[in-house]
Amino acid sequence: MPLFVNFRSVVHALSDSLDLVGVNDVYHGKRVGIMAVAILRTLGWSREDQDMVFDAGLLHDIGVSSSDLHLQLVEDFDWEGSQGHAEFGAHLLSQFPPLSHLAPPIRLHHTHWSELKECYGKTERIGNLIFLADRVDVLAAVAMLNNELLDQVPAIRERIAGQAGEMFDPELVEVFLEVSRNEAFWLALEAGPVRDYMENISRNAQQIEASLEMLLGVASLFSHVVDAKSRFTVEHSEGVARIASYLCGVLGESCNLGEEDCAKLELAGYLHDLGKLRIPDAILDKPGPLDERERRQIASHAYETYRILSRIPGFEEIARWASFHHEIPNGEGYPFGLKGDEVPLQARLLRAADIFQALAQDRPYRNALPAQVVLDHLKQLTEDAQLDRFIYDAIAAHLQEIYRLAGHVRRADRAE
Repeated sequence: MPLFVNFRSVVHALSDSLDLVGVNDVYHGKRVGIMAVAILRTLGWSREDQDMVFDAGLLHDIGVSSSDLHLQLVEDFDWEGSQGHAEFGAHLLSQFPPLSHLAPPIRLHHTHWSELKECYGKTERIGNLIFLADRVDVLAAVAMLNNELLDQVPAIRERIAGQAGEMFDPELVEVFLEVSRNEAFWLALEAGPVRDYMENISRNAQQIEASLEMLLGVASLFSHVVDAKSRFTVEHSEGVARIASYLCGVLGESCNLGEEDCAKLELAGYLHDLGKLRIPDAILDKPGPLDERERRQIASHAYETYRILSRIPGFEEIARWASFHHEIPNGEGYPFGLKGDEVPLQARLLRAADIFQALAQDRPYRNALPAQVVLDHLKQLTEDAQLDRFIYDAIAAHLQEIYRLAGHVRRADRAE
């Protein structure tokens, strides 16, 4: 089932979730891409290469989902443990053919030029360019938060120049120093110009008819980033996607749900928790009850998911279903407080899948619950009018299979 969407626009929109890890700074990847392209343009690289490097800039931190790790990457200009997230990000990308060409340079985006210079080709150069732009942005972002960017430009340029021949390729440093002489280079890093830059890319990007397999692949890729944020949510999104798709199939004929509904619901399952990347690690892993402020932060994740997915033309229903997974027909859900039929059937299925998978998985405050205990909990929700009776009945009738799907089951296993 093809969905006529712009695949590059999908990637760009989903990359917004990576910048959420910064909590207060949501343009890091975009600024890295913009600076890298400015340097390549001066070097005379082709438009195709510029596009590839821009995408590498957007996705270079795909291996970072921890807010604590992100903070260290911002606070420490260079440190020994920085290579770990580059390796993890490269591994994730290498598993997805449409983006696997970005894996080699992203693996190198914290490797010093002095370690690369003996075998220095195009891939190594791109990796080092992303490294340079990334470190420039770390310095610039701190200055922007304090409204001191232009005042700090001389110090930033001097810091980068001092690493020519060690951390960074001397030629790339030379070009950076050339293009960054002008205030326009730095003003282009502010929020308004960055948004304009991304809108211009979206307008001019080539339309690509993406296959369902391609969309499921990129959705799965980003779900791994989300689920890596906490050891308690490993494969949570994948489990939710499996259960939601299965329930859709079980209820299909009786609820007028077709193959397209089930495919879109699976996509929504993979992507429903994108907004959690903005939640600090300490809250997600807190072993005790959350206070009111922490609950509000947790509740915001569904809106962040909506904001990201609603930017993708063709994803309108997916955006609604994914972000409505905490809505309850009685109006007591969040973040929109929808009532009755305002909550689509697909979102109700996704909510049931999310609750089931969460109960069947270890959490900071308890171990995974047995299948019957999970079902008992869902029965209570049904009696409290928080879950549709027909959804509960479908789960009860297929309890063991759904409990299996809530665990670590590969897609290939499902087809057997």
